[in-house]
Amino acid sequence: MVCALGAAVCFGAATVLQAVAARAASGGGGGEAALLLRALRQWRYLAGLGLDGLGFVLQIAALRSIPIYAVAAALASSLAVTAVVAARLLRVRLSRGEWGAVAVVCAGLAMLGLASGTEGGESGPAALVWVMLGTAVGVLLLGAAGGRLPVRGRALVLGVGAGFGFGVVEVSVRLIDAPSPADLVTDPAVYALLLGGGAAFLSLTSALQRGSPTTATAGMVIGETLGPALVGVVWLGDRTREGLEWLAVLGFLVAVAGALALARFGEAPEEPGAQALSPGDAP
Repeated sequence: MVCALGAAVCFGAATVLQAVAARAASGGGGGEAALLLRALRQWRYLAGLGLDGLGFVLQIAALRSIPIYAVAAALASSLAVTAVVAARLLRVRLSRGEWGAVAVVCAGLAMLGLASGTEGGESGPAALVWVMLGTAVGVLLLGAAGGRLPVRGRALVLGVGAGFGFGVVEVSVRLIDAPSPADLVTDPAVYALLLGGGAAFLSLTSALQRGSPTTATAGMVIGETLGPALVGVVWLGDRTREGLEWLAVLGFLVAVAGALALARFGEAPEEPGAQALSPGDAP
């Protein structure tokens, strides 16, 4: 659980940096790939990617030791980290309700930590890895077509798509079965992981620039928590400590609900001295 929380800290801090960089890269023509290339020339986006890389390593370590549902809820709590980083570094004022939501997330994670068992030992059906690969391809196509989607609901669709991509990463880590480094080349789960991660970044970058980051972030939280958690429980054998199933379910729901309440912190202000933004306001 320590690794999962460390990953959440990295991802939460990266969100603030990447949201600012995505908006700064919004000028200019081209499609979604061009937008991503412009964002990559922003130092904030690169710093965010560095934190994402460290968070990814910690995420892999967590997924190899605790159930997916616990890791997914911990990663959703990165929004609480984003809120705290925005409050301290960017001088965004949090209301009492928002500080309360941070406390709710922490309470949910504490319940999950108490109830979580060890990771499941099952590998799931043989077709599962191909489903993950197909989902990753679908997210990639969705991200590439982001600019052509209807304006109404665009941020939500792209956000959920990004969440599915990150969910593919979470599940694929558990599906990788390579006794030696050479076997990684032929393992389809590796390609699902890489494609899912790349597709998620493309969709998220497009969502942050082309619609309400608040809506996109909420969609991402839903996409990256519910699906992978169900896959882990139904097919990969994830379980709780005996008799604590109710506490795990309650903790998961509480943590995700608190994260959704903080979804507006996918939206960072343009300048360090900016005031707090209302949900849906453009920075």
